[in-house]
Amino acid sequence: MKKVHKILSGMMAAVCAVSMTACGGSSSSSATTSGTAASTASGKTYTIGVAQLMTHPAMDASLKGFKEALEDEGFKEGVNVTYDVQNAQGEQSNCATIANTFANKKPDLVLAIATPAAQAVAKVITDTPVLITAVTDPAESKLVASNEAPGKNVSGTSDKTPVKEQIDLIKEIVPNIETVGIMYCSSESNSQIQAGWAKEACDALGIKSQEFTVSNSNEIQQVAQSMVGKVQAVYIPTDNMLASGMKNVAAITNENKLPVIVGESGMVSNGGLCTVGINYEELGKQTGKMAAKILRGEAKIGEMPIEYQENYDISYNSATAKLLGITLPEKITKGQDVSSAS
Repeated sequence: MKKVHKILSGMMAAVCAVSMTACGGSSSSSATTSGTAASTASGKTYTIGVAQLMTHPAMDASLKGFKEALEDEGFKEGVNVTYDVQNAQGEQSNCATIANTFANKKPDLVLAIATPAAQAVAKVITDTPVLITAVTDPAESKLVASNEAPGKNVSGTSDKTPVKEQIDLIKEIVPNIETVGIMYCSSESNSQIQAGWAKEACDALGIKSQEFTVSNSNEIQQVAQSMVGKVQAVYIPTDNMLASGMKNVAAITNENKLPVIVGESGMVSNGGLCTVGINYEELGKQTGKMAAKILRGEAKIGEMPIEYQENYDISYNSATAKLLGITLPEKITKGQDVSSAS
């Protein structure tokens, strides 16, 4: 009887073990699938600091996409995530103040939107994961060791735009063009990089180019006016200062029949003619997915390569085209008309 009892006891123990393993496997699968179980089961809450250079459509869309992606991954604002959003209002000194504030507060992760904000944050925060977005070339801007292997505590997404394709658009819209005006803020490294690419693209097409730079927002209208009579079209990259002041540029260029090809759709909606460019909300979502992996401990930020957007959006402003008397090519009008947002 003792022998039978031992056999039965062993069989019951085996059944229990199998049952517990199956339950454990199911729980693990659920956590992996949803990406939320680990954080909600532990009751852990997170604080994310956001350093945003200024308010304009592209940056706002980046933050919106970032939050949406994290919520989809189970990190919900007001539930297990608190965002500390700080806006530098376009001032470099404010970027430094915000960076130092986050260095003292030590949030679980910092998101820096735009190159000047990213540079300020990366300079003083070395022990907290820093994700960057809306930065054209992180390595060139000295934010990471390389875009392929960032190292240390900084990674994120680049808003590198198809500058060559944007310059090609100018040639297609103004076939007999002689000179393109390249307008940007001289203090933004991302704009300097793109201006160089634009000049190369113009050279390749046999088009002359002339740079027109601003150093502060008060110069925008004056510099825009100075282009009149010197160029037949204008190119503006994803420049933060000019994105914020695009309506001031358009007030001059549209009145003087100067088509302006820009770096992103928010600038089109504010009076630019058209673009083939970045969807900043989608770029923000890419960054949010990276954040989820970091917060869960699934990835080390220094080992995460800089990510790029693979597909670009086509947008145009039919109201601007009408003012200029320009018929846009069909490949552009198949895109999104954002004139209603003007």
